[in-house]
Amino acid sequence: MPGGVLGWLDQLAALKGRFGRDEARSTATILEKLKTARLRDPEQVIRLHETVLFLRAYPQSPRVLRIADQILFSFQDRVRGLDPAEFEYADVSGIAGTGLSTNFSYDIARSLATRYPRSIRINWEKYAHMDRLGPVLARLLPLAAEDWSVESHVDWQRWVEARRGSKNDGDTILWLLKQLQPEIYDLLEIPLRWELGQSGAARSRTRIPRREIFYHTGPFLKRSGVSIRAEFASPKIPAERVSRKRAQKVLDLIADTSAVRYRELYGFSHPDAAHVYHADLGRGIDFYFFGVPRQSRLPLRAYHSGMYFKNGVPIGYVEVMSLFERMEVGFNLYYTFREGETAWLYARLLKLFHEQLGVTCFSIDPYQIGQDNDEAIESGAFWFYRKLGFRSGSKETEALAEREEAKIARKPGYRTPPSILRRLAEAPLIYSDAPGRGREWDRFEIRNVGYHMARTGEELDGTMDLLEAKNGPEEKRYLRLLQTDPEFATLRRQVLTWGSRKH
Repeated sequence: MPGGVLGWLDQLAALKGRFGRDEARSTATILEKLKTARLRDPEQVIRLHETVLFLRAYPQSPRVLRIADQILFSFQDRVRGLDPAEFEYADVSGIAGTGLSTNFSYDIARSLATRYPRSIRINWEKYAHMDRLGPVLARLLPLAAEDWSVESHVDWQRWVEARRGSKNDGDTILWLLKQLQPEIYDLLEIPLRWELGQSGAARSRTRIPRREIFYHTGPFLKRSGVSIRAEFASPKIPAERVSRKRAQKVLDLIADTSAVRYRELYGFSHPDAAHVYHADLGRGIDFYFFGVPRQSRLPLRAYHSGMYFKNGVPIGYVEVMSLFERMEVGFNLYYTFREGETAWLYARLLKLFHEQLGVTCFSIDPYQIGQDNDEAIESGAFWFYRKLGFRSGSKETEALAEREEAKIARKPGYRTPPSILRRLAEAPLIYSDAPGRGREWDRFEIRNVGYHMARTGEELDGTMDLLEAKNGPEEKRYLRLLQTDPEFATLRRQVLTWGSRKH
């Protein structure tokens, strides 16, 4: 039996990138076999989950989609009795029937405790900094100071659980959150235990409604066939603002999707629920994006983030920060889906932001391509962006990239060694919508503006007008003013000059 299961898993993985009636039929047949197969090896269970989840997002036929959902919705039973620790690593966490423990931020902890009060609790066994509760609980609970001030080894779990009025563990967490400022709560680093069970937050079950499914009957769009410039020239992508009720459901799902992967994004913790937009990017991709409310905005850059869904399944997210015509892009596709149409999706996202926010120069932070990021080195992230038309912001690094390209052309099978990839990741990558443009932003870093102002005491020109524009209903208008209003020309020169100096 184990040999059969392994063989089916291998065949299923091989069929992920193959298309046609015969391939779809073969995929469905193997899925039917695996639907009733009993797997007791956690590694095999995880492999089955990730392969089937990919096929649910990129189905070859309605039958494949239907059986994939049947398998995915059975995972609470499949993991029962297996070692739970095997399912809590960051690259596989979030499977139905499993759980996870981490210290969520104030905003995410409040959201989870409110919506999943019976599934989340303080994980006292994993609390490494319980002593930090002393001065906080001594102020909140009668006579707790008596214990904290003079006794050693105070049982803070018992103090918290002795508080009356809690119907469940979620209520206890919410009580604590209401007593504390967000900054104080975050400093306490309280680990929470979240049991996913059959919750829709589990990766196995997370979906958004989609009327039309895109079935893959032909090859995936390859990176070699993708052109950002051609995408920019294609018809505009419509985007519509969604209702507040629908927006809140989407935002909750996005927060959950990120949280079960031990990830938090600033925009997901502080979303502007009044201004959430939806765009259909084509080929089964829904994209929801939004800014942040006034009280959470950055001093200079406009902030937006969003999540993209393939046939209703969340497959990744993006975070962008814009100033004048320049945008910094942070793009992440979840591990499970990295064999899909990544380059095409990336180009469509840049096109949408170009249309929505007026940006024309796109910058990739060195971390995204490998600086202090082994995952990016292993995946060759530099070449992903390079082959889409990005260039280095450093003349020296650009020259190194050109030498590597020459080696690749001369030596079939040559692969850039990690040591060279790390050198290539020492400078940001830049893409501009027209040749020769955007070079003035090559050495720009926003922190350098702050360093200069802190050192010299100088202020930016037109600060009051800037603040008025920044505090509008959305930051879209703020960006458009920076890009088009002559009054901000001096400000742009200052920002560029100060931001391009090393301090």
